[in-house]
Amino acid sequence: MVNVDHIKILLPLLFTFSSLNLLAQTRYSVAGESVDTTLNLKLQNTSISLLNEKDSTLCSFTRSTADGKFSLTPKVPGKYILLVTYPGYVDYVEHFELDSTHRDKNFSRINLIQKATLLKDVLIRGKAAAIKIKGDTTEFNAGSYTIQPNSKVEDLLRQLPGLQIDKDGKITAQGQTVNKVLIDGEEFFGDDPTLVTKNIRADMVDKVQLYDKKSDQATFTGVDDGQKSKTLNIKLKEDKKNGSFGNIDAGIGSNKFYEAQGMVNIFRGKKKYSAYSSVGNTGRAGMGMPGNSGAGFDGTGIPNTRSAGFHYESKWNKDNESINANYEIGSIAVDGLKGLISQNNLPDSAIVSNSNQNFHNYTFRQKVEATYEVKLDTTSNLKVSLDGTAKNNETKTDYVSNSIIGNNTILNDNTRTVSNTGTQRIFDGTVFFTKKLKKIGRTYSLSFNESVNDNNNKGFLRSTSKFYSQGLVDSTQIVDQFKTLKSKSSVFNCNMTYSEPISKSFAMILNYRFGLSNSMANGISYNKDQSGAYNLLDTAYSNNFKLNQLSNELGAMLNYKYKKSVLNFGTKVSQVSFKQLDQISNSKFERKFINWNPQAFYQYKFSNQQGLYINYNGNSAQPTIEQIQPLRNNTDPLNVTLGNPNLRPSFNNRIGLSYNAYKVLSNQSLYLSAAYGFTKRAIVSNVSTDVVGKSSYRFINLSGKNPWNYYFNAGFNREFKPLEGNIGLSLGSSGNTFFNLVNGQLNQTNANSYTGYLNLSSYKEKKFNMNISAGPTYSTNQSSLQKQLNDNGWGLNADGYFSVYLPARFEISSTGSYQYKQATKSFDEDFSRMIWNASVTKRFFKSEDLKFSLSVNDLLNQNRGFNRTASGNMIVQNTFTSIQRYFMLSL
Repeated sequence: MVNVDHIKILLPLLFTFSSLNLLAQTRYSVAGESVDTTLNLKLQNTSISLLNEKDSTLCSFTRSTADGKFSLTPKVPGKYILLVTYPGYVDYVEHFELDSTHRDKNFSRINLIQKATLLKDVLIRGKAAAIKIKGDTTEFNAGSYTIQPNSKVEDLLRQLPGLQIDKDGKITAQGQTVNKVLIDGEEFFGDDPTLVTKNIRADMVDKVQLYDKKSDQATFTGVDDGQKSKTLNIKLKEDKKNGSFGNIDAGIGSNKFYEAQGMVNIFRGKKKYSAYSSVGNTGRAGMGMPGNSGAGFDGTGIPNTRSAGFHYESKWNKDNESINANYEIGSIAVDGLKGLISQNNLPDSAIVSNSNQNFHNYTFRQKVEATYEVKLDTTSNLKVSLDGTAKNNETKTDYVSNSIIGNNTILNDNTRTVSNTGTQRIFDGTVFFTKKLKKIGRTYSLSFNESVNDNNNKGFLRSTSKFYSQGLVDSTQIVDQFKTLKSKSSVFNCNMTYSEPISKSFAMILNYRFGLSNSMANGISYNKDQSGAYNLLDTAYSNNFKLNQLSNELGAMLNYKYKKSVLNFGTKVSQVSFKQLDQISNSKFERKFINWNPQAFYQYKFSNQQGLYINYNGNSAQPTIEQIQPLRNNTDPLNVTLGNPNLRPSFNNRIGLSYNAYKVLSNQSLYLSAAYGFTKRAIVSNVSTDVVGKSSYRFINLSGKNPWNYYFNAGFNREFKPLEGNIGLSLGSSGNTFFNLVNGQLNQTNANSYTGYLNLSSYKEKKFNMNISAGPTYSTNQSSLQKQLNDNGWGLNADGYFSVYLPARFEISSTGSYQYKQATKSFDEDFSRMIWNASVTKRFFKSEDLKFSLSVNDLLNQNRGFNRTASGNMIVQNTFTSIQRYFMLSL
């Protein structure tokens, strides 16, 4: 008989033995190779230490073998630090984690840097390395920045040096607008960056990469073709690529304001499913509103939006095939008022016009886009992209305007109503094939693209214009017309590219492109007959054009790479044949153009954290059909455009420069970017304004003068220990000088702006979070015809936010934006605006993923729409309806 007491003793021993046996079977490994990055030598006897991340205690130690290799076998999972040291070399440190799904960590080649070579750059990876510059890519390590529970990518981006996000979610990086935000290199709902920045959680992010995204052709050949788009790529952590997550946010406010939006994401490794829906009238929905195709909300008026979308992406067949697809549907209705004051500078006087508008715009849009890519074999790749959009539009605008000159002498007044309904159908398809040949660097590619844009519109113009002489009505012009406009364009392009390596450092790229464009525009105007029906054709404002264009382009580029330098240079030359037929008058118009496009790009890498980039682009710009022979249009009877068939192409030159540097130990970053451009034979307007204030516009080639423009941006950021945060300084300037003719006299307009900002930020976990940016501005807008009536003046801009964390998971937050513009010679009133938003939030549960908020938008009720612009001989001040104070409860 078995003794029960013996069993009680044996069972724990058996359990302990089994656990030890299981632990012995669960193995973890760490391996790598240490190499001199300069001499490419394998480093023997390198010290390899494995530390516990929590308390930096030593877990394991070894030395590298004669071939530089090493291996360690930790016994338990956990978070570790790898420390690699060698006399005379910069220490290498990297944080990593081992768990049940990641048992092995292979560091592959670890490049150690000699202290004499790079004393100022300590190569620290993981949490300690906030920024790293790889080629022309600036990479930010998300783990080095503050990430609050359930904060979004937008909150992370606000902490990155050189990046700014405005209240509408628009991202500016190093002075340039970011047009695309990718996830792991793939587009996410196409053209709306806010779907990433406002909905993906910040704690899912591993790295944020900032770079100029090149075209598919340039990416394949490695030679810059000048086509770039400022892009952010959000790289997710490996353990965040599997799972489901989402958010729902709904609120109801005072003054009939409301908003609700939700998003769900299902990530299954290489498959991603996402869907969203959004409604609201606060202008903050930010989820795929159809405005991204030109019909959206820019802050003018009160919007009502409805939108929804679905996203799918997947890779399969050993990652040889992939698809990325989106479907979006939505509508936006915008109502509001606009007020415009314009100053028309003439040689001997200035006409001041006042216009008030009451507008209603509605757009309904559906959009489908998909990209399929397949690796046919190890050397061939095929990419097919399709994009289709269907839009319905309704617009109605009521105008009331008048123009005065001198001592309040009235010249004219006008009341009119313009209404239109229309449809637009857009299709774009591209097939791109690439092939690498046996010789390294020898490639060829072939692409086909077809674009179709079909528009149908109809509407009414009802206008009454009165013209005055010495204060009395001299004449009246009445227009009451029904108008139809049908237009369609079809553009086909075929592009062939071949690259040939000449030597290890030199490569040549040859290019040929064939283009064919066919378009038509049929605009008909009808007056009323005696019965009141719109049956009488108005031949003066009816058009029926057909336009055919044929182009052939040849190009050659050279690419030179040597050590830290990369140089690309070359040119493209194209011949364009232009044929137009006026089917009403049966007249033909034919032209031929020669376009020339030289370009060059230079890059020099001082180190992994420091780089210089210079680029030049030149291009011919041929006149548009609207400038050569525009559709006659009397929608605005006081401003009419005429054609000039004798226009020649203009030529644009532009050179740009950028510099980036980062110091790891002081977390210090510096960026500079600048560009200068000028135009030869510029196409400018020749304006004739008569004694009653009617203007006609005709375009000409300008000789003897070259319009020019520039921009400059610089930023410096570093740690600021007194605040336990960061301090930054940014400077910027932009401007242009352009010309036009006014009543036979040359007018030169100079417009410049200068800005400076000081930025302070600080954060203490679970205590507060603060960021303040403020600085002065100075702008000039001056016409040579009326120098005394300039728009030169000072201003001030300031933005800030703070959050204070209170006990019981309460949080008080506030954001503020202040703008001031002093009175000028053109506009005699100061403008100031303080937009102050505040909220009180209560979070629930340990994860804090449920919150209840009471917020107020525009607490001081000062959100007045305002801007000033200058163009040609016109200086314009625009005021408009905008969303003002309301309170909202949100869950």
